[in-house]
Amino acid sequence: MTATGADQEAAGQTTRGYWWWERRRSVALDVGLALLSALECALEGVEFAGDTGLPVPLAVLFGLAAGSVLVLRRRWPIAVVLVSIATTPAEMGFLMGIVGLYTLAASEVPRRITVVLTGMTLVGTFIVSYVRLRQSMDAHADFGPGFWYVPVVSLFMSLGLTAPSVLFGLYIGARRRLMESLRERADSLERELSLLADRAEERAEWARTEERTRIAREMHDVVAHRVSLMVVHAAALQAVAPKDPAKAVRNAALVGDMGRQALTELREMLGVLRSGDALVAPRSGRVPLASVGRVAAAVAEMVAEDGPRLREVEALVAQSRDAGMTVELSVEGELRPYAPEVEQTAYRVVQEALTNVHKHAAGARTWVRLAHRGSEVAMQVENGPSDGVTADAGLPSGGNGLVGMRERVLGLGGVFVSGPTDAGGFRVSAVLPDGGAAGV
Repeated sequence: MTATGADQEAAGQTTRGYWWWERRRSVALDVGLALLSALECALEGVEFAGDTGLPVPLAVLFGLAAGSVLVLRRRWPIAVVLVSIATTPAEMGFLMGIVGLYTLAASEVPRRITVVLTGMTLVGTFIVSYVRLRQSMDAHADFGPGFWYVPVVSLFMSLGLTAPSVLFGLYIGARRRLMESLRERADSLERELSLLADRAEERAEWARTEERTRIAREMHDVVAHRVSLMVVHAAALQAVAPKDPAKAVRNAALVGDMGRQALTELREMLGVLRSGDALVAPRSGRVPLASVGRVAAAVAEMVAEDGPRLREVEALVAQSRDAGMTVELSVEGELRPYAPEVEQTAYRVVQEALTNVHKHAAGARTWVRLAHRGSEVAMQVENGPSDGVTADAGLPSGGNGLVGMRERVLGLGGVFVSGPTDAGGFRVSAVLPDGGAAGV
């Protein structure tokens, strides 16, 4: 049997490695039983010497040696039972036989061996009891209860010496195996619960990271484009103010409109993040997974309801034209409703690609192409090299634009490709599967 550390501590100090005992009390018990058995066999050896004519010291030594075998009951229970069977004709070793049968039945010895040795013990005790009882009946001829008396009494005596110890040993053995099974099952459940807790924490951390990335991507897409256009218009305003006041006024109005739109969208996003107690962190300082899920669901719902649509791409292109970019828009196929997430992702890809042109290729000629196919929608934004004349607005770049576009497209099962062109420009292409129609 195996035991947990708590069980071993409760059982007291152990002596592992000291022969075959695991606890000191086991040593004391077995040595005590062996001494009692040796004393019993020695006393019975005196009577055996008188019946057989052997020298008393020899019979006593034989009894001591036979009885002391009981100290081996935990290590070799079969040997103890065999010795008790061998000493049955000498009418010694009753304690050894009872304890040996109990140990044998409670041990892991195969049941067929237990049955055979129990049967041998039963037969041996029955024969000895029958012979002794018959001799006693013959010595008292005046006592004649009938022919059935000797075999019945002998049977009851043999059963009394074997059955109780075997049955009790079987019960204790079954109980030990049940407790061991329950202990192993509890240990297994504890390990599984610990593993599940670790996995749940890993999934929670992964979900928190994913939702933080998603929220950051949404805020980047909502704000970055409009702020970039504002910076471009502000640079143009600074350049044309002394020469063309009317155009400067128009640019200033555009900057104000875009700023108000950016603030509105940002306010809506932050309002969702701050609503209720979704992001109230516990004392540990970590945001619960449920809170992250509620915030992510709220953000997703807001984006699904108020997010941009493909029909707004033309207005998006017009804003870039107003900022001084030369943009050509071509649409193939008939515009039809797509799933909200498909339309929003397509719009964001075009938006971020145009923002990158403003950042990295000022004055470059740009082509925006949309294609509505049977089961997908494709988009491509390609720009040529910078004209070298238009002043760079000095827009900062965090390097997250292409990463965000790729994550969005791949998250919907689409294809995303980006890279420089042979003409010195840059091309962004994406294909999104039709995720199901939705009302526009």
